[in-house]
Amino acid sequence: MRGRAARAVVLLLIVASAAGCASVPESSPVEVIRRISDGEDAAPPPGPAADSNPLDLVRDFVTASGSSTDNHGVARRFLTSEAQSWDDTASVTVLDGQIDTIPAPSGPPGVRDPDATPTITIRIRGNQIGRVTSSGSFEPARQDFVADVDVVQRDGQWRISALPAGVVIPLLIFKDNYRAVRTWFVDPTRRLVVPDIRYIPAVPARAQAARVMDLLLAGPSGALQGAATTQFAQGVRLRSNVAVGPDNAHVVDLTRTGELNDDERRLLAAQVVLSLAEVNVARVRLLVDGEPLVPGKTEWTRDDVAALSAETQPRADVPALVVTGGKVGDLNAPVPGSVLPGAFGNGSYFAESAASSLDGQRLAVVISTPPSRTLLLGGIAEGGRIEPVALNPSTMSRPTWTPTGNEVWTVLDSSTVARVVLDNAGVVRTDRVNADELTTHGRITDMRLSRDGMRVAAVVAGRLYSAAVARSVDGEVAIRNVRVLPPALGTVVGVDWRASDSLVAITGGPEAAVVQVAADGLQDTPVIRNNLTPPFKAIAAVPNRSMLVTDDSGIWSFSGGEQDAWRQVLGNARDAVPLYPG
Repeated sequence: MRGRAARAVVLLLIVASAAGCASVPESSPVEVIRRISDGEDAAPPPGPAADSNPLDLVRDFVTASGSSTDNHGVARRFLTSEAQSWDDTASVTVLDGQIDTIPAPSGPPGVRDPDATPTITIRIRGNQIGRVTSSGSFEPARQDFVADVDVVQRDGQWRISALPAGVVIPLLIFKDNYRAVRTWFVDPTRRLVVPDIRYIPAVPARAQAARVMDLLLAGPSGALQGAATTQFAQGVRLRSNVAVGPDNAHVVDLTRTGELNDDERRLLAAQVVLSLAEVNVARVRLLVDGEPLVPGKTEWTRDDVAALSAETQPRADVPALVVTGGKVGDLNAPVPGSVLPGAFGNGSYFAESAASSLDGQRLAVVISTPPSRTLLLGGIAEGGRIEPVALNPSTMSRPTWTPTGNEVWTVLDSSTVARVVLDNAGVVRTDRVNADELTTHGRITDMRLSRDGMRVAAVVAGRLYSAAVARSVDGEVAIRNVRVLPPALGTVVGVDWRASDSLVAITGGPEAAVVQVAADGLQDTPVIRNNLTPPFKAIAAVPNRSMLVTDDSGIWSFSGGEQDAWRQVLGNARDAVPLYPG
């Protein structure tokens, strides 16, 4: 009799709570890409509420799971003793939108003990964005998410008695509890360091330096496997825990680093110092077996290694350009769009798109030569040599430069990625990039190299992809680790790199939008479209300058910040293709 009464109470609780399901609204927009948490220690979430019903208990457990402090100590207060073996290290699944907690569908009828402790299965539903791996990197994987947990009543209170391994967190909870940091690894061809985005728990803040060092020791994430390397030898480890000295300098003492020459020591220092700077470490005392990594150099700051960062961006005096009416013009001229001097601006060729090198000294211009296209390479200055490249496809994507300024990529007939290399003597040779991992998804209509040269963003069959640029010792170049970015963007038309870890894209159709997208696919943020009139044709972006978009009337710019609308830069130019160096 007592068992039947308990089950009746259970059913009443479920019916009362499930009217419309118990949901956590998650519809607020993401404001800033990469700003996941400021790293300040915050009050932990509360434990289970007294007399909570099963649906609310599970919902509150998911919220509490965002805090990883003390081995998810708060979340474990929602569990029975037999559920304390929960493996919270298996994975972190990030959900978007809202989560629902509902009674799970009943299984087949069976014989049950009427006096047994009442047990209910609660189903967690949501839209999965992806997972954070044990290495702290985000792996996009959009799909429906369903997980069931068992809840029992003990001493008049409901608690979770069985649950799957891993942690489930809605995006807003993830943002509140995790911090995005750039860990730095090595570009093996240029011997510079490049950033690799990871996520670490925001609290306790005092543990963040040690967490960053663990990520460095583990090596590059899956996104940069085969593209970036590390100066940490296999087997290298910390000789002692990362400590803060009396002068507030962080002491990092390594061992088993192997033989390193002077350049390799400085690269290793750059990896450590720039990575720790992400968690507000200003000074590092970098040691190997108790002795300075570089003899005579006791302490390191970000300024000591800034020259080794591959995060290059155009100088402020290198202008934004535009291709319109078959001519190349200067968007920063007193009269925006004024044509360049020389053959690229005087109509000698009919230009369709172009790209300038990061230093602004070289141009790659796609011209129409019916029934094909031709790529021309030359200097911006009037009278410079112009070199045609023997490619001649039917279509050619707008070109993009590597940071060295001696290599330009373009896509031929939406299927072949070509790289054109200029040697120091100006001799041009062409080669094919192994893009099989990318072309298997369809036709490539736009492609941009990141300005550190380590990544590529591409529009393939109307969807947005990111990938790594892998260069082998024998000279082969390949596009690897291809990942589809948020599929909910709609039909993507164009893309450009806003920074090394974020992209901006334009979409087509009646709901055309301008969207900022994290390069790892974790977040996508719509940009306001005041004053813009679809369709959108082209987009250009670069750090610390206004975004440029071509709409149905011309080119518009948007700088964000306090500007709340797009401003027209060039009118009556619906065919315009704006471009920043890179």
